[in-house]
Amino acid sequence: MSAQGDCEFLVKRARELELAQDPYAAKAWLITARTLYPTDFNIQYEMYSIERNAERTASAGRLLYDIFMNFPEQPVVWREIAVITTALRNDSLDKHAQFLKGVFETLPGPVQCQMLLKATEQCFNTLEKAEMLLLLLKRFPESVVQHGVTLGESLLEAETVEKLDTPVNCFRKLFVCDVLPLVLNNPEMCLPASLLYKYLHKAAEFYICYVTREPSADGQMTASQEVGALKSPGRGRGQRCVIDGLSEKSSVVTEPWERLLEMVGVMGSLCDWQGEKGIRSYSDLLQRVTELCRYVSADAEEFGRCCGQIVTCCTLVLFYSAVHYVSAVQPSLIHSQSSVSVCPWVLLEDLLCVYTDVEVERKHAHKKRKLADGREKTMSSDEEDVLCKGRGRHIQVNTSEMSGWAETLEHFRTARESWELLHSHQSLETEFVKMCTAWRTETWLWFRIFLTDMIIYQGQYRKALSSLAVMSSLQQSQSSSLVVLDTHRCVIQQASCHYALGEFRMACEKLLEAVSGLIPQNEEVVKSSDDQRQSCIKPRRGNDLRLVPCTSKSILPFSLQLMLACFKLRVFTDNRDDLALGHVIVLLQYDWPQGESLFLKAVDKICQQGSFQYENFFNYVTNIDMLEEFAYLRTSEGGRVQLELLPNQGMLIKNTSPSLGAELNTLLLPGAQKADRHHTVTRGITKGVKEDFRLAMERQVSRCGENLLTVLHRFCINEKIILIQSLP
Repeated sequence: MSAQGDCEFLVKRARELELAQDPYAAKAWLITARTLYPTDFNIQYEMYSIERNAERTASAGRLLYDIFMNFPEQPVVWREIAVITTALRNDSLDKHAQFLKGVFETLPGPVQCQMLLKATEQCFNTLEKAEMLLLLLKRFPESVVQHGVTLGESLLEAETVEKLDTPVNCFRKLFVCDVLPLVLNNPEMCLPASLLYKYLHKAAEFYICYVTREPSADGQMTASQEVGALKSPGRGRGQRCVIDGLSEKSSVVTEPWERLLEMVGVMGSLCDWQGEKGIRSYSDLLQRVTELCRYVSADAEEFGRCCGQIVTCCTLVLFYSAVHYVSAVQPSLIHSQSSVSVCPWVLLEDLLCVYTDVEVERKHAHKKRKLADGREKTMSSDEEDVLCKGRGRHIQVNTSEMSGWAETLEHFRTARESWELLHSHQSLETEFVKMCTAWRTETWLWFRIFLTDMIIYQGQYRKALSSLAVMSSLQQSQSSSLVVLDTHRCVIQQASCHYALGEFRMACEKLLEAVSGLIPQNEEVVKSSDDQRQSCIKPRRGNDLRLVPCTSKSILPFSLQLMLACFKLRVFTDNRDDLALGHVIVLLQYDWPQGESLFLKAVDKICQQGSFQYENFFNYVTNIDMLEEFAYLRTSEGGRVQLELLPNQGMLIKNTSPSLGAELNTLLLPGAQKADRHHTVTRGITKGVKEDFRLAMERQVSRCGENLLTVLHRFCINEKIILIQSLP
């Protein structure tokens, strides 16, 4: 029998004994075979297989060492090593996986290192090769100096080769979360500052995009959609997201902001940043670079050396604060599906001054329009707090509706300060623009929301309208996403900006566009304690802003107030405009009796004119106090004002005799809640009133129990064209 035949016979015999549950006899046969044929691979691999199957760690490790050293080219050896390294990478608690790890641990350190290096060479998949090399770096930190940067660059290159559209992918995740910490924390590494900045910026881009990623349409993106893209089988903050090519556990990025801040601290030490020690928060980071910028601003050379530090730190604070602000005002855009039900908030002009004195309002509107258009460069000290930069502006919030409102406004303030610091010097702005271009921040819809709100806060309304147009186009380009911005948010902000610019017709047009998609509440809106308290305080200058929930309950009242503000300045002038005056009277019904003083001013104007024509009066005026006042105007005591309030009847009461008509009877207020209440119209309001006017007034009083918001919503829908045409 030939030597090959003898070896096969001995191995076969050993296998038969192993199957016959006689491992000792099988082992004896193999020992004999190995003694006779020490260079035969099959005999030694069979010995290893028996020890491995019996899970005898020490002996299996020794035999694995022998076959690795003596037969490194055998494919079977590398398949076995691949199984072991897979167990090492996956951190599995499986019993067999733990055994394989124990076998590897029995090998001498140099052999482990050599085995991992050769296993890396056997990998053809970029991601698998990177994970294998990462395993080597973690187990043998001294190898980081030789392989760390090479591994990092290969991952970044793979990301480019794969043409991935997002930095949230398996290659970037492996680089940022696993490789980069090993490189930065290795004391033997000595990298140039330019490379350190590059790596930090790559890490920052990953963490920011990871936090602000949007959920896919069905909650799970497949690998065919994007190589290495996020998969999101679960929704909700803190739930797992799997990155293609990685295990579920290894794909989770915990505390991304904290990781980034820690990396900034390490970078500060490596780059000898000024005042980098003791950084505990992002606001602390902003304070440090603000002080540094102030300290070195006079020294051009020193400022140039610190420019990279200032831009990097300030940019991170900007995005950190902006993300937290947007997560509060547009939660569904950043969080996952668990937050979709939370309504967005929109930053608008504060309209509590809408019921103030008309002359004061006209003066302020004129001033604000000149400032927003940039036509007036000089102003008095009293006007300094309405500069376009927004100094002295306040943002009002209904604290009972927004939880964490103080923190939200603080994040908004911090983000604004970061933005202003980045634009305080040409060199800072240039470097910041470079970062934004590299990160493609122009495609970040959430960041556009912050920018728009910041521009509005600064009073740059023309620029804000341009930003809103960009936001609208971004929304359309991302229409396939699960999260789509409420279109009302954009439109209502455009209306607010047009109003601030004095473009009342455009403001009204946008308002009515938004109102057409709203559904009025079934019940009258009950004013909150916050609103009641605000209405009692001293009126503000009118340059404040308000965060408003983007719901029908809040947007419809705001729209009514803004339309009133648009018509108010036009109505109370020397010129006569009965149509606009009628619109104002209809709109003043909301939030009654806040607008009572303006209504009485309107009544005085009607009395001065001696007549008033508004044929939509009985369609939309249901306020009992207003009805009583108009009925009184027809009496001799009220001045015998000629009122044309009924449609298609021309000069209805021009020739009415004071002797006609009789005292209007006691009028019953309708509604289940008012069934037992009566309202008597006093002061002889029906003296001289024609019968059809009297009957129309009686019918109108019977409508006083109607839902006012429904009536006003119908007014906006039905009279849309005439409302827009009534404004210049």
